[in-house]
Amino acid sequence: MTSTAQAGHMLERARWAAAAYAEYDSTAVSAIVHAVAEAAHAEAERFAAEAVAETGMGVVADKATKNRACSRGIVDYYRGDDYVTPRIDAARKIVELPRPAGVVLALTPTTNPVATVYFKTILALMTRNAVVLAPHPRAARCSADAARVLAAAAVAAGAPDGVVQVVDEPSIPLVQALMADDRTDVIVATGGTGVVRAAYSSGNPALGVGPGNVPVFVDASADLAAAATRIVDSKAFDNSVLCTNESVLIAEDSIADKLRGALTRAGAHLLDEDGARRLRAYMFADGRLNTEVVGRDAAWIAGQAGLRVTQKTKVLIAPFGDVIAEEMLAHEKLSPVLGMTTAADAARGIRAARAVVRIGGAGHSAAIHSENPSVIADFAAQVPVLRVSVNVGNSTGSSGLDTNLAPSMTIGTGFVGRSSIGENLAPQNLINWARIAYNTESAVPMGDFGGIVPWRTPSGPVPAYPRASNDRGATLTPPRPAYPAPARSTDPNLDALRAELRALVVEELAQLIKR
Repeated sequence: MTSTAQAGHMLERARWAAAAYAEYDSTAVSAIVHAVAEAAHAEAERFAAEAVAETGMGVVADKATKNRACSRGIVDYYRGDDYVTPRIDAARKIVELPRPAGVVLALTPTTNPVATVYFKTILALMTRNAVVLAPHPRAARCSADAARVLAAAAVAAGAPDGVVQVVDEPSIPLVQALMADDRTDVIVATGGTGVVRAAYSSGNPALGVGPGNVPVFVDASADLAAAATRIVDSKAFDNSVLCTNESVLIAEDSIADKLRGALTRAGAHLLDEDGARRLRAYMFADGRLNTEVVGRDAAWIAGQAGLRVTQKTKVLIAPFGDVIAEEMLAHEKLSPVLGMTTAADAARGIRAARAVVRIGGAGHSAAIHSENPSVIADFAAQVPVLRVSVNVGNSTGSSGLDTNLAPSMTIGTGFVGRSSIGENLAPQNLINWARIAYNTESAVPMGDFGGIVPWRTPSGPVPAYPRASNDRGATLTPPRPAYPAPARSTDPNLDALRAELRALVVEELAQLIKR
């Protein structure tokens, strides 16, 4: 089967499932979501081990933590929220009906493969969408295995056939075809810059996020022992594959020496200038990050750079001077390597953090360890990011695992980061609200919508997706789907636009293979 034909088959099946699932009420949706979350949670450790074995990145225990957080944890966080039942505002004489996006194409990365599969699938199901998962080629096996477990749980709980699907053998032509097809209602892209740009260039609506390059500032008022432990543990968490991990540490001069001692006691190894030079030469030999270091542990990276550290070393800290683009240690590293510099005072520390974000990570995240609300407010106001974690490790802080931000594997960077969303991706990003609005004149009464729900719990077995009679293993079914889907657009201008964008999409998606 050609890539285009395969994409078309998956999307047609997803479109049928989305149309069926959009008729479910909150009771039916809740049962499906809980069943899928429990199935995912039960396999959290197995799939964590599979992800590390397949990708060579990260730490099994930490990936299991993320898998649990992105399964049962997501359901617990949104418990009580309803994305299905109409909302009635009698005072404003408005009724709001949730309208699902339809077919969600979810691109998932190699760094957090299974957690992202869990996360995007559960969000799609909470909002009555069908989801087609396109995993990174280097994490295809574990991602597909996880997706099949979730799909089986969904169907067993009453979801329509095809509501969760996965690309078993991802390729550039297949992903390109999925992205450009007008049966894809929205693309949710998590991955490298090239993948996100390709999603935005596809001609379909897209929710994409930019890269991180997180500055963390420790000022003179901070609890240094606590700050050091939190920074080291965060930087070591899953070997720093989360885009929210700290990238550059900025310490106020007056406490820098004490902080270095606390970092050492917390498990970090502080390099001297020669060690930093050797590490820089290995990690950025050609002026770009050596992707072999991504998700590897500190001792392995040190050994590759010709440095000797103990196997218990959690993080390598490399000193440098000015925060400028030419300083490679000021760039994102996606590994337990932390650049460190100092600043004379809080104002200069904030300026250094701004410089880090100008190099990369605009709109993403920053962290500060401080007991001074005035400094924290200045930091948040001046550093151009949309989430600032305070006195917490940023890997799990900005991702919402250790703060009350929405737990998410997709971090919006807003307008400054050239992203369509500024918050952590959440269920509300996958629905629109259709609004019934009455005349504001008091003489025009609003009808009583109490108890009216236009959806229902399916009675009896859910019809199977119709298949052709010559489809291997298929059974004969009625010639038309039980739930007809909307007709495809026939606008010839769309074909012309996609032809113009094809070269760009291929070029950008090539990064999906290389990373």
